[in-house]
Amino acid sequence: MRGIALLCTATVAALPALAVSSAAQPDNAAKRPNAERHHPKGDETIQVFGHRGAPGYRPEHTLASYELAARTGADHIEPDLVSTKDGVLVARHENEISGTTDVAEHPEFADRRTTKVIDGEEVTGWFTEDFTLAELKTLRATERLPELRQRNTVYDGRFEIPTFQEVIELKRELSHELGRRIGIVPEIKHPSYFRSVGLAIEPRVVHALNRNGLNHPHAEVAVQSFEVGNLRWLDRRLRVDLVQLVWSSGAPYDFVESGDPRDYADMVTPAGLREMSEYADWVAPVSTMILPRDEEGYLTEPTSLVADAHEAGLRVVTYTVRAENAFLPADFRTSEVDSAYGDVFGFLRALFGTGVDAVFADQPDIAHHARQEWEPHSA
Repeated sequence: MRGIALLCTATVAALPALAVSSAAQPDNAAKRPNAERHHPKGDETIQVFGHRGAPGYRPEHTLASYELAARTGADHIEPDLVSTKDGVLVARHENEISGTTDVAEHPEFADRRTTKVIDGEEVTGWFTEDFTLAELKTLRATERLPELRQRNTVYDGRFEIPTFQEVIELKRELSHELGRRIGIVPEIKHPSYFRSVGLAIEPRVVHALNRNGLNHPHAEVAVQSFEVGNLRWLDRRLRVDLVQLVWSSGAPYDFVESGDPRDYADMVTPAGLREMSEYADWVAPVSTMILPRDEEGYLTEPTSLVADAHEAGLRVVTYTVRAENAFLPADFRTSEVDSAYGDVFGFLRALFGTGVDAVFADQPDIAHHARQEWEPHSA
């Protein structure tokens, strides 16, 4: 579909056929005409994506975190999706869960600790694909960054691991209560790995969106991935936005596996962005690819990435804005205390000034207030 594939045909063909449910559509039934693509418009409101919910205030990827994000101004909430042993999609940033749950405190699961190779890296811990959903539901979420977000630790042990379906239902309930449509932007985590162990995430995402009536262009849904082949596969089955995530180094792991020599840097050249627009609606670069930093952490001149992406017909959402000094450019740090808040409003103004269409934020209320201040200024 739409031009030369970024991934070899053999790799794309390796994605499983969509056979999870009779509700699923045939390969080309949901194929999106070009007219359905969203093109950048200068008068559109900057969007706020609640990165893993509102993890600046609640442990990430919990219903409490997603709810708080929506209530404090996020336009979209972001569940990262991994699979259980019995094929249920749950929200965790990684399939290794020792850093975000109390699994290590459960002696009944001590023998599940193991070492695996995930996307070429050796990882030791406990993995969602080794637990049934019922077993995972006995665990409780914990704060991932306790040294920086000590106040969040008061919520340790209070929230379950949510399923993708539970997040969709929360999105629906909050949209009704708040009187505005709350979007959802799931990220497919480690797609090549999960496909290799027989737990492909993509067909289950399609099934979930179909079942919930969310597979249409106005559903306020965008599906993300750091890989490419799975987005091309989804482009033939979904009518929602697709988001190509890119990083400042390295390459999509499906490129690595297939021997494709290109990396993320190649993908964000003008030619690479034009090719990306054949299957994606958004490009999502880390903020340093838009506002680079020098060796001392200070901002240098902006790159042309935002303008190049818009020229290719892509919207741009950048990640991740966090209020703590530890994450801010040196220009906006207010002290040497990593956990203290810096001038995050100043950093957001700098990002907005590059023309980005959206930002991922750990404190979505701050991003919401910053865009309210910015938009009259930019009119």
